[in-house]
Amino acid sequence: MSEIVEIKIKRLSDEFSDVPLPAYATEGSSGMDIRAAVKDELIIEPGKVALVPTNLSVEIPKGYEIQVRPRSGLAANHSIGILNSPGTIDSDYRGEVKIILMNFGDQPFAIHRGDRIAQLVVSKVYSAKIVETENLNSSIRGEGGFGHTGKK
Repeated sequence: MSEIVEIKIKRLSDEFSDVPLPAYATEGSSGMDIRAAVKDELIIEPGKVALVPTNLSVEIPKGYEIQVRPRSGLAANHSIGILNSPGTIDSDYRGEVKIILMNFGDQPFAIHRGDRIAQLVVSKVYSAKIVETENLNSSIRGEGGFGHTGKK
């Protein structure tokens, strides 16, 4: 059974009260769809970035974050992704949630009022205690990185 975390959401303007709040599309969804709060059509040209408003502000409990992830259909069908994927909404942020969409394709992409533009995943956050040291324990991998295991 999954843990339920209460996330408070505030609409910043009544102008977009018709735009649905973030919601899970199915019972098994890990991400909630979040929608665009745009007055007019917003076009993202090929190779360009748009900061898409949602008209929402959130209150996330301490110890949690919301990750902003791309929608697979937008990525596969239209080459639209999240530039800083996954984006992070911290528990102490109270400003408007905006989605950084990138058009990786070669055709302009139109966003309309209420379009599902990203998904939000609630995740637990662990804090780290940094300990400076002169020595690290060895491992089998050692310093191997960036393709050290090959392609096959």
